[in-house]
Amino acid sequence: MQLDELDRKILDLLQHDARSTLQDIARQVGLSAPGLQKRLTKLENSGLILGHHTLLSRDILGYDLLCFVQVHLSHHELSRVHQFREAVQHMPQVLECYHLTGDTDYLLKVVAKNRKDLEHFLVEVLTPAPGVDRIRTSLVLNEVKATTALPLNPEN
Repeated sequence: MQLDELDRKILDLLQHDARSTLQDIARQVGLSAPGLQKRLTKLENSGLILGHHTLLSRDILGYDLLCFVQVHLSHHELSRVHQFREAVQHMPQVLECYHLTGDTDYLLKVVAKNRKDLEHFLVEVLTPAPGVDRIRTSLVLNEVKATTALPLNPEN
């Protein structure tokens, strides 16, 4: 899909504050509210806008640990891969899961309230998951950059 400069401005505003009203966004980009709604409908119908979400504070909710867990599967049979992927879907501690190339099969982004909570997840939940051979966990010491905003400038 080709985005023009106006689409980029609208999407940038939405990525940084999805609670903005249509009137506020329309005013900032120089459109009428109906004109903005027409563009948003086009962008949503194209599949470019996947949804509207609220980001919550891990700290306030008590999730003190953010971790990245590398998972190595013992066998790469298609049925085992599907079973592992299905199991991950039912692990609320897993925020993101990526299938990788290289030495690691999967990389999980995981939250835990404390060390005991992390230990429970690793030993009682993840290790028994179908196909898991070994895991390696890295704890995040400092979150240097975290964003969900995609770059919309075609020059970058």
